[in-house]
Amino acid sequence: MKKIITSLLALAVLAGSYSCTKLEENVLDEASVSGLSDKQLADGNLAPVYAQLPNIFLHTNYFAIQEIPTDEAILPYRGGTDWGDNGIYLALHRHTTTSTDPNLLNTWNFLVQSLSRSVSAINALPTLKDPATKVYLAEARGMRAYYSMLMLDLFGIVFVKEDPQAQSTVLRGEAAYNYVLKELLAAEPDLLTTVGPGRLTKGGAWGLLARLYLNAAVYRDRYATQFSFQSADMDKVVEYCDKIINSGQYQLARDYFSLFNQNNHDNKELIFAVDQRAELNGNNRLAYFSLSGDQFPIPAYPAANGTDGPAITPDFYRTWVSAYGAQDPSVDPRFYRQNLSIYSNPGDSCVAEGDFNINRGILRGQQYGLLRVNGAFLKCPDGKFKVGKLFNVTRNRPTLPVNFTEQVDFTVVGSDYNTGYRVEKYEFSKKSTSGRNLGDADISIVRLADVYLMRAEAKLRKSNDAASALADVNAVRAARTLTTPPPALTSMNLDLLYRERGFELYWEMVRRTDMIRFGKYEGTWTEKTDNNVRKRIFPIPQTAIDGASNIPGYLVQNESY
Repeated sequence: MKKIITSLLALAVLAGSYSCTKLEENVLDEASVSGLSDKQLADGNLAPVYAQLPNIFLHTNYFAIQEIPTDEAILPYRGGTDWGDNGIYLALHRHTTTSTDPNLLNTWNFLVQSLSRSVSAINALPTLKDPATKVYLAEARGMRAYYSMLMLDLFGIVFVKEDPQAQSTVLRGEAAYNYVLKELLAAEPDLLTTVGPGRLTKGGAWGLLARLYLNAAVYRDRYATQFSFQSADMDKVVEYCDKIINSGQYQLARDYFSLFNQNNHDNKELIFAVDQRAELNGNNRLAYFSLSGDQFPIPAYPAANGTDGPAITPDFYRTWVSAYGAQDPSVDPRFYRQNLSIYSNPGDSCVAEGDFNINRGILRGQQYGLLRVNGAFLKCPDGKFKVGKLFNVTRNRPTLPVNFTEQVDFTVVGSDYNTGYRVEKYEFSKKSTSGRNLGDADISIVRLADVYLMRAEAKLRKSNDAASALADVNAVRAARTLTTPPPALTSMNLDLLYRERGFELYWEMVRRTDMIRFGKYEGTWTEKTDNNVRKRIFPIPQTAIDGASNIPGYLVQNESY
């Protein structure tokens, strides 16, 4: 009997029925989907291709392995016990991660499952007669290329197969890079311009192509002492960035933090993003990951507090201080936004529920917020919510202020609940049913500011065109006009561009890739001293190695693990 592959009705079943090494996906008998139109079947085949993106981008999956090994984030044992997790976050930061790390395994599994679903969709869609299938097929092929690109970046390998029942071929190095490039180029012509940012569009494909060409030197020769950035690759970066910028479809946001608001889905700077709208059961937890356990950002939810997770490193903070000298870094509107007036006016201690918004950006020093006693927030006589100086009450340390310090490390003192400046970049969802679930803020994968910065980098790497690169960087800085934008820079080189990428894109899961490309990943910061170039990629999870052990030589562990 003919089979129909992967309908939307099978989504729940598929979550537990795949093989991480052979990329197998179960199929459904056509009887289980009888009565559906070809359009419904096409929709049902495409939906699973995107379905795991929110899980890939969970705070303990892709975020953890892209940010915590870098100079942007550190997660110690809070209070000596919390976030211990058998030392996995300490190991990530120190570059001593092993093949049993659960963050790696979860990310690997979601990526491979998404690859499997993409292959299933690519095989099923051509059998359907609805006109939408041509576009859907391009999206499935483009998303397979994107997932493969993440596998290449993280683990140094790519799985290739066309037949869902076949065994995948494993590619590494230049062959893997060439495969991803070929697939993105093949998908691009049939993609639409109008279905983003939650689905892959032409603009999204152009952005991924620019990123792929920009990192080509790394992917071709992962452990090179010095990467060789070919002029032809840099020309391609400029070409695809030009396509995006000249399309007129995208616009730099005046309000930097609007890019991370709960209602950012229609923000014109987003080109390709993880769709996290509450209507689609988004699961964005980045909003509370870094906050104190005594910061409660939504008055309606007295249990929706932070988790005292990662902080930025002092090294990263000092890049801001160095850039602005005698001025406080908060003169840059990307660094910080004060939403609670009590910080500048201690008398403003009563706030209406509709006006309460936690401060955004990099949070330093004594924190103020909603005061909770016996599980309920205090109120002023006029019914407004009482705000004041916060203490670590939820940590049973009621005399310890929630006073974020610059210093944070793995010592007992450096791991306390108050150590490290925190990041509140994404906004808590006010439509959530608990204050934590159903996060609305779409997570950017490619946005216009990154496109300008990629173009600037390509111009510097090809011909040291500092004037053009400076213009691109200053265009991004000048766009943030909701408040006073950061001052224009007067010179540009690769080190300044690297610093600028940190300012613009901090905690957006590009830092590890950037550090490797700029030759910074073997450096030293906070608790990290390892300089082994083999750590530029992660180990393949041991369970995947074990699962393929019946095929000698099929899945070989990466060097140095």
